[in-house]
Parts: sequence; structure tokens; C-alpha cells
Amino acid sequence: MLLITHDFTDPYFNLASEEYFLREFNEEIIYLWRNDNAVIVGKHQNTIEEVNQQYIDRQGIKVVRRLTGGGAVFHDIDNINYSVILPYESGLFSNYAFFTDPICEYLNSLDVNAQLNGRNDITIDGLKFSGNAQAVVGSRIMHHGTLLFSSNPSHIEGALKPSQLKIESKGVKSVRSRITNISSHLAKAMTTEEFMSGLYEFFMKTLPDCKPYSLSSHDISQIQNLVETRYSRWDWNYGSSPKYTFSNQKKYDFGLVDVRLNVASGKIEEIKIFGDYFAIKDIEEIESSLKGCLHEPDAVARALGAFNIEEYISHMSPEELVQLITDSSPEL
Repeated sequence: MLLITHDFTDPYFNLASEEYFLREFNEEIIYLWRNDNAVIVGKHQNTIEEVNQQYIDRQGIKVVRRLTGGGAVFHDIDNINYSVILPYESGLFSNYAFFTDPICEYLNSLDVNAQLNGRNDITIDGLKFSGNAQAVVGSRIMHHGTLLFSSNPSHIEGALKPSQLKIESKGVKSVRSRITNISSHLAKAMTTEEFMSGLYEFFMKTLPDCKPYSLSSHDISQIQNLVETRYSRWDWNYGSSPKYTFSNQKKYDFGLVDVRLNVASGKIEEIKIFGDYFAIKDIEEIESSLKGCLHEPDAVARALGAFNIEEYISHMSPEELVQLITDSSPEL
């Protein structure tokens, strides 16, 4: 079994590395890693329904879709992630106890009463600090989970609290739980790095066939290729969302503007703009230009660039219309 860790904290790189290990390696793997601020959404989720886009834009938080199902989670540098990759055998999928028992054993060795609770959460005194998920690709299974050590609770709440848009889709919705940090339950204070090093040494001692593995230049190159072709791309992180409807409205000094969209594969299929505003030209011209456009601020802004917006909605700026269509306006 290979035990892998490194100093890369880019969430695109780290999610790509999981896929690389899963598809390209034959060995059993335990992988310990940390991300800079990021929201990681489940494979079957509608991203726009899960994140507070205004908050993450303002905070510079990345959004990355993972290979496994389940709900959205927040990662920061004080959250440790662990991944276990094994040959797939009958009975392993959904056997969360098999994969989480070593984590609980390590915490128990630190006098922390951690246990699997419900389907896929590890808790301390009923409070969640670890969410877990799995995927089977070919003949291999990957199990991974979060370990909240001393994460920033304001970021967790802010990033995972969507704005009150009217969005309907068939995406899997996240279930919010009361959470805790591991550091709050330790008898002796530890840094995140010390805790992670302790977990690394625990695996080295308790798994006789475990050996360290360092990424080669070839590994890094192949992972970076996955970053560029999938994990850093809007069409994977947002465009892969299930089909959804979107509506947003706002009362301005010049009148009410109400936007309704149907979106599929991240592109606007249908759009109607209603309201009690005044106009010189027919709004259908703008609606037609937006069909097929990516449902994201830059693409919408480019499409609207060909129009004098005030002729279609009197006194409305292009920036205001982009914000309304994409919910990209900054929070105050």
C-alpha cells in the first residue's frame, strides 16, 4: 500500500490527483491532502443551488466538482482530507465502517470519542467533523472524507448558504448538520500539521505493508493535464449540473424586472424577462441573443455587449442586468 502526501494545496490539483491515482495506479493507496479555501460539490449536484456565489466570489473561494456523490463541503487549510483507493470487491461500496474505523482508532488514541454516525458521517458527541463519500471506477473503489480540524466556521456557513433564488432541479441537495472541529476536543493542543503528521505515522505503524510514495515529475505533469482539461474548467464545475430552472427579480427605482430561465448543461435554453419597466425596443431581441449562452457572468456580459441596454429596459445598466440574470451582485 502506498501512503501519499505532499504540499500542494490547490483544490483543482488535489481533486485531479484523486482521479489520477484511481485510474492510473494499480497499488492500494492512502492519500492525505489539504486544500486552500474551496467548496467541493458532489458529482450529481447543481452547483448554483449549493453555493453562495456572491460570498465565494468576494472571498476568492474556488468551486470544484468531485467524482463522488453526496453533498457539498467546504475545505480550507485547517481541514485534512483522506482518500483510500483499493481494488473493488463486493461489499465494499457503502461499507463506510470499513474505511472510517482507522480514523476513529487514531482519534481514540488521542482520547477523542469519535464514531461513525448515520450513513457516512463521523461525529464527536453527536457533532459532525467528517463527511465521507465513495465512487467505483472500473475495478477500483475510492473512499474519501473530510477531517475538520480547526476550520473557519464563518467560511463554512457563508460559502454553503445559497442566496434565496428560486431554483428547481433534480440535483442532489446537501443536508446540513451541526459541525465541530477536532481541535476543540483534544486534551492537549495540536496544530493541524501535527495532527496530520500523527495520522500519517499511525498509518505507517498500523499497516505493515504501507510505504511512502512521493509524486514524480511525470505524476505532476499528468495531474496538471487533468486540471487543465477538467477540474479547473467551468463546464465541469458548473456546466455539469443537472438541468434547472432559475428565477430572480428585483425592484429598482425605474420598475420591477423579473428574469426566468431554463438551463441545461450550463447553457441558457429559454429566457423570459418580465416587469413593469418602460422600453423603446423589444426585449425579445435580448432574450434571443442569450439562448445558448453559458449561465455565468462573463458569458452573459459578452452577449449583452452588443446592445444598448437602456433602449430595452429604460434606466437599467448592463451590469445590473448581468447581475440579475446570474445572481453575481456583491453582497453588502
